[in-house]
Amino acid sequence: MTIERGEPSKSAARPDEAELPWVEKYRPVVLGDIVGNTETIERLKIIARDGNMPHVIISGMPGIGKTTSVLCLARTLLGENYREGVLELNASDERGVDVVRNRIKTFAQKKVNLPAGRQKIVILDEADSMTAQAQQALRRTMEIYSATTRFAFACNQSNKIIEPLQSRCAILRYSRLTDEQVLRRLMEIIKAEDVQYSEDGVAALIFAAEGDMRQAINNLQSTVAGFGFVSGDNVFRVVDSPHPIAVQAMVKACQEGKIEAALETLRTLWDKGYSAVDVVSTMFRVVKTMDSLNEFVKMEYIKEIGFTHMRVLDGVSTYLQLTGCLARLCRVAQT
Repeated sequence: MTIERGEPSKSAARPDEAELPWVEKYRPVVLGDIVGNTETIERLKIIARDGNMPHVIISGMPGIGKTTSVLCLARTLLGENYREGVLELNASDERGVDVVRNRIKTFAQKKVNLPAGRQKIVILDEADSMTAQAQQALRRTMEIYSATTRFAFACNQSNKIIEPLQSRCAILRYSRLTDEQVLRRLMEIIKAEDVQYSEDGVAALIFAAEGDMRQAINNLQSTVAGFGFVSGDNVFRVVDSPHPIAVQAMVKACQEGKIEAALETLRTLWDKGYSAVDVVSTMFRVVKTMDSLNEFVKMEYIKEIGFTHMRVLDGVSTYLQLTGCLARLCRVAQT
């Protein structure tokens, strides 16, 4: 992986918020600073330029910028009236029907001096955790106050939003960030904070994040706070997951039919306290990136690891389950 030193975004760091966690300190404040999902961000920029925001549902995996996008859009639309004109409810708030009937309805009825053609914005983060009754209660509220209030739902799974709400909203789907996008933002923060690092340390951050920008930045700050230097070993100590080099050696031993060597590595990982889910998840990620496996063997390995993962999630998370997985991987390589 080639690492390039990037320039920190002009609006990324805010000196008056120096004591904030880095994930908040470097949180984008305008749509142009958001990393990834370029086409969707361009649609939001058009909405910000025209000023007529529809009700929206933004769905996607955690840590890829859903809530940040809505907040940036709200800042652009409302300007100085942002604090008065935005109601944000998070998953930590009560999400029952009483909140809809009281807080949301009261906010929708409130008179706020906004620029011409602008509306108040209600942001419902983790909206898929709302009860069905609360979502039903929102239907009428959205219709009655649509002239003055617009709703933005951020969720991980849009299918958990009831269909009557989906039909009232424009649905935007966010995909995972690529490794290059995560790398670019990490290098901006590393340069801004003058962090000492090695290339394998940054690669480890990207590997552990799996496209989750928030997790990557949190792991970076935790590694710096705990060790002062971002190296591969330090990162995997912080995230507390099996080192992919050890897991790769275990898989290679299976590929070569050396079951004893594979079991020895597995025993070492097990004795360190890693759970079956940790080991299987890392095996899956490692196998996907192993160039030494041909396509047929790689697909068979992924299938066997997937079946093992299913059994582990069903409750059979024993050491014997993992040894059985390694034995099946050896058999696949031999046949």
